[in-house]
Amino acid sequence: MHPRLVVALAIFSTCMSAQWLNFPTPGIPRTRDGKPNLSAPTPRTADGKPDLSGVWMHERTSVAEMRRLFGDARVDEVLATQAPGMELGTQSKYAFNILIDIPPEDSPLRPEAAEIMHRRNAEYDPADPCAEFISFPLAGLLSEPIKIIQAARVTAILYEVGNLHRQIFTDGRALPKEFNLPAYLGYSVGHWERDVFVVETAGFNDKAPLDDMEHPRSENLRVKERFHRRDFGHMDVEMTFDDPKMYTKPFTIKVPHTLMADADIFEMVCNENEKDGVHIQR
Repeated sequence: MHPRLVVALAIFSTCMSAQWLNFPTPGIPRTRDGKPNLSAPTPRTADGKPDLSGVWMHERTSVAEMRRLFGDARVDEVLATQAPGMELGTQSKYAFNILIDIPPEDSPLRPEAAEIMHRRNAEYDPADPCAEFISFPLAGLLSEPIKIIQAARVTAILYEVGNLHRQIFTDGRALPKEFNLPAYLGYSVGHWERDVFVVETAGFNDKAPLDDMEHPRSENLRVKERFHRRDFGHMDVEMTFDDPKMYTKPFTIKVPHTLMADADIFEMVCNENEKDGVHIQR
């Protein structure tokens, strides 16, 4: 596990979130005891497409699995400093290292990308809780859920982290061949391949990392996502990253999601009355 993770978790824990309490969401199929039936059939829109709308949480990586992947020493270091809301075991392993599934000897990381990683980690200032912008895909791999709102010509993904949002246009437009204003979250278009929603995103800037380890991206990055809602409460999400400037070949991560029925995302405030950063630095 990367040394910066301890600082990142402590800083992120200064953020505040909340959820509606005791409000059963209309339209949720339920069992006889009133609990959400996550195994019910996939809901569909008027045109027969799967409806991806809902509040979703990625598959969490357990503390035991973190120990196996990153080692006991690093995990114990994080456990000693974690705070409520960001407990270890509530994140995806890919938030820490997006290349974790690839053996080191097969790593696609280019030498120049490795140099960028080392420089950014050396320059990181733990006293500034907003020094680094949390972007895609990291915002959807931490301890907070996402919310998908699907409409006829655009699908929106709302991230509780940083109050971020993405617009995925499904009105027939294509991605521009050139981007005059590269963006943190890029520009996205989507289409359906039977029951799979395929999203293509490009036009990223190079200012945000892909994960906590600071794996970089360039303005050449292109991402293809595939969303497949298998039933009412389970969705498979596959992301393929292609950035020939930083990586020798494309790589893919698969992140199962579970519906958070009767829940919602809320505003996150990251540095209002923040007093922890200076102590962490010391």
